[in-house]
Formats: sequence, structure tokens, C-alpha cells
Amino acid sequence: MAEAKITSHDVARLAGVSQSAVSRVFTPGASASKATIAKVRAAAEQLGYRPNPLARAMITGKSRIIGLVVAYLDNQFYPLALERLSNALQAKGYHILVFTASNSQDGIERVFQDLMDYQVDGIITASVAMSSNLTERCAAAGIPVVMFNRGQPGAGLSSVTSANVEGGRKVAEFLVAGGHSRIAHIAGWHGSSTGRDRRRGFVEALAALEGNLVAIIDGMYDREVAAKAARVLIDGSNRPDAIFVGNDHMAFAVIDVIRERNLRVADDISVVGYDDVPLAAWGAYNLTTLRQPLNRMVDATVDTLLAQINDPTRPSQKIEIDGPLILRTSARVPEGWPR
Repeated sequence: MAEAKITSHDVARLAGVSQSAVSRVFTPGASASKATIAKVRAAAEQLGYRPNPLARAMITGKSRIIGLVVAYLDNQFYPLALERLSNALQAKGYHILVFTASNSQDGIERVFQDLMDYQVDGIITASVAMSSNLTERCAAAGIPVVMFNRGQPGAGLSSVTSANVEGGRKVAEFLVAGGHSRIAHIAGWHGSSTGRDRRRGFVEALAALEGNLVAIIDGMYDREVAAKAARVLIDGSNRPDAIFVGNDHMAFAVIDVIRERNLRVADDISVVGYDDVPLAAWGAYNLTTLRQPLNRMVDATVDTLLAQINDPTRPSQKIEIDGPLILRTSARVPEGWPR
């Protein structure tokens, strides 16, 4: 015969408290005294009681589930961001479900239905490749959405990014100050706000500084595409002496191609990336790069999403957080440049 299921009422009787007190102890953010918490948790452990989050969701109308939607995990930046977003949300008492989707209509439809089925309280889209159609559909369904490391002009949705235009400007100033006279840019995907903004800041600053921009190629945030672009640039008649690459994932490929062509990184061609993923500091690459302030971006994303969950009338926010240029050995450092 199956054992009878232990309920919160059983825990309340053993602990000598009300059932509502048991509910408060197991509800994230609810108020209960230390003494009550100790008694309830001791009774729950003795009885083998586990709260049922699905039953609570039916009562409260809140699942306490956040959907993290991603499509592009090759870049080291995104697994790291997902880990920190997950940890931050769990610390606030939320459960995390990670969904992956391509930009195909079938992929979008599948993820949208999954998000509806799980009745998520909010969504973070953490990939530049995610279709705007998905974010718009989720917002239209009344689910709070925050875009992480991307924006969507005109969508009226909250977004948290680094200051991408400013970051591109910093890289341009650094390369011009270093005396580079033939500068190229392997940009991020033109369909992403991050790629467009980094490119805009870089190009506008170069023009203002009268720097010589010899080429721009869309690297599609893809390692192989970036490697092919680097070969085109290096083998051409006007080989650049510096390349700004739209993210570190592509920049590593560019450095590999420079070595493949028996050229010296920094001495022959300076390389600057964007993100500052852990691999950038490894001795094999030692990449000069614009650091995305990941911890601050994660905190802003979580705070913005939870504020929208608690107040659906709250207006959307566009948050940009400035990050520093991290100097290593992949690019020539201008004399007197602050380190």
C-alpha cells in the first residue's frame, strides 16, 4: 500500500504552528520568525515533507519560473552569462528553465508554446540571434520580457547592454593613438543591435580622428566566417595593421589566422576584441578587449525583470553600462596610454 502523502497540515501539527506559517516558511520572500522557520523546517525534515511548487502556482497565479531563452552558445560569453543570471535569479527564489531556439518559424513557435505551457513569470532573451518575433509575441501575451545584451528598436521592451557605441569609440581612439594607419573591422552580425552599435561607435570615432578605415566585413558572430574574413584582409593588397573584431569569439579566430600566415600578433597586426571572456586572459591569446561589465549587467537585468513582474504597469527601460578597455599584448599600446 502506498504511503499517505505528507501535507503542510501534517507539518503544522508537528511543529505546533498554523498551516499559513508553514506556507510562509516555504514561500520565497515571505515573512516568518527565525524560531518559526527552525521549527517548521525541523518538522518538514522529520516527516520528509517537500512543498509542491505547482500547487502553489495554481493558488497564487505565480509559477516563480523564469524562462532564459538562448540560441547561440558557442561564444564563451553566453554560458558565463547564463550561469550568473541563473544564480542571481535562484537567490531571489525563482526557478530557471533554459530554452533554446533557432530563428526558424518552427523554432520560434515551439519555444513560445513551451513558455506558455510552463506559465513562466518572466523571460530573459539572452542571445543576439533571437528573433524579434518571439520577444514581441511574449510581450503581447503579457509576460514581462528583458533583453540581455541586445536591443530591439521600437519594440518598447526593456533591454540591458554594455555601452556598445561608446565601446566602439574607445577602441577607435586606442588604435589611432597607437599609430595604426590601416585599420579594419570584422563586425558582429549586422542584424543585431550590438553589432550595429559597436560598428557605429567605431566608424564614427575613426572618421572624427581621421583614421584610415580600409575595410569592414560582417563576421556574423561566427568563428569560421571571421577566420575567412581575416584571410581576405591579410592576403589582400592593402593588408591592415590593426583589426577590431566585434567579439572575442571571432577575435580568437583572427589571431589564429595571423599566426597561420606566419605574421606576429601586435607587431604586424594588432587585434582588439569585445567581451573579455575568460579565454581572453589565457597566455595563448592575451587579447586586448573591451570588457562587458557582466556582473552589473546581470544585476540590472534581474532587478528590471522582477520590478516588471511586481508592477506590470512599470515602463520599459533601456540600460547601457559602460565597460573598460582591458590592455593585454595582442595590440600595440600607445606610448603613455593609461593602464
